[in-house]
Amino acid sequence: MLDVEKWMYQAFLEAEKAYRKNEVPVGAVIVYENKVVGRGYNLIETLQDPTAHAEMLAITAAANYLASWRLDSASLFVTLEPCAMCAGAILNSRISEVVFGAFDPRMGACGSTIDLLRDNYFNTFINIVPGIMQEKCESILKDFFEILRSKNNNNLTS
Repeated sequence: MLDVEKWMYQAFLEAEKAYRKNEVPVGAVIVYENKVVGRGYNLIETLQDPTAHAEMLAITAAANYLASWRLDSASLFVTLEPCAMCAGAILNSRISEVVFGAFDPRMGACGSTIDLLRDNYFNTFINIVPGIMQEKCESILKDFFEILRSKNNNNLTS
């Protein structure tokens, strides 16, 4: 059994990196055999790439580290519920478990809006563990968007 809070904290450290770069603060780590084999944080604005989500970057890093696109028996820890694009990558990479912090009621594809990872249509089962360090993961997102809104409002009044 993995220490979910230990690994989620590692994902949160990645989210803080995104925050410092003025990116939406989402971070992810992939754990295989009790070791982080992939890390990522949102770099959408930095790279001007709509696919540069934390999960996508962590999956790529893990596949490179393990020299295999099959990440069976790996667990993904991510601070925000994955979207449909990331859920597709999770399915394709064969990750066996997704642990996330904050729910995403707008774009979440692990139960909030849709549940791609447990849909019987794909004939697969991915264990989902939601709400780990939820308050901390929500807090950094709320703080980021409050600052962003404040900047946008100040630009409108200048």
